[in-house]
Amino acid sequence: MSVNHPWIDTHCHLDASEFSEDLDRVIADAAQAGVKAILLPTVKAADCENVRNVVKKYSNAIPGLVYTLGIHPILIHQAQEHDLQTLRHEIETSLADPRFVGIGEIGLDYFLPNLDPQRQEFFFHEQLDIAAQFQLPVILHVRRSQDAILKALRRRNINGGIAHAFNGSLQQAEQFIDLGFKLGFGGAATYERALQIRRLLTSLPLSAIVTETDAPDIPPAWLSAEGLRYNEPAFLPRIAKQLAQIGAIDDGQFATAVWRNAMDAIPRWSTLLTSLNLPVVS
Repeated sequence: MSVNHPWIDTHCHLDASEFSEDLDRVIADAAQAGVKAILLPTVKAADCENVRNVVKKYSNAIPGLVYTLGIHPILIHQAQEHDLQTLRHEIETSLADPRFVGIGEIGLDYFLPNLDPQRQEFFFHEQLDIAAQFQLPVILHVRRSQDAILKALRRRNINGGIAHAFNGSLQQAEQFIDLGFKLGFGGAATYERALQIRRLLTSLPLSAIVTETDAPDIPPAWLSAEGLRYNEPAFLPRIAKQLAQIGAIDDGQFATAVWRNAMDAIPRWSTLLTSLNLPVVS
């Protein structure tokens, strides 16, 4: 794929342990592949400073590198209530940082059987309240929990955001869109058996779609066959090209649309990139 089109990864865990000894190379490869913007969501309150440091270190290589702050539902068994106070403090501290753009990754996960749903809901609702207070968009984890999350969103004045790795029904998708959310798609759609996700890509308006890797997770179909260990942001253009093919959309049109959609979903990201003479698409 040509790198003439700038690409955007709206969900990438650059601070993951899988990248800890190789992050310089991972970032360089992403930049070389034409990935101009990456959103790094935080998963634990204790990780906030490290996430900020990663973004600061690599923002010259990836000019649109930004972060969000939140507590992931899969990790709430490690969290304590005082972590919410820590998170609030970190958010207040970060408001002056143009690379801080929202709250996340937060949400509910009803797929993993060992997660306490009530404890998940407590942390999720508390973080939604914080997002509403500061009028910040949210990056949502919505695995088998779309209806519960929609219900929680309707009770608050949430400033939109992204439903990451979306795999719900078309009706649920339309409800998220009506609430001001974009829907994230990535490597899962590259599997031929991913019929539901592929149907969504052909049914949803292009204005609702954003691209993501969730690296190092959600590997594309071709990763293991090519002897690669982890998903990486450098793979985003190749993944995005397959998404465009599924939707029968020209690569350039798709790149332009998903960039614009991400800016619509995350206003602080748009403000940053405009100040840097990005977005580089009209």
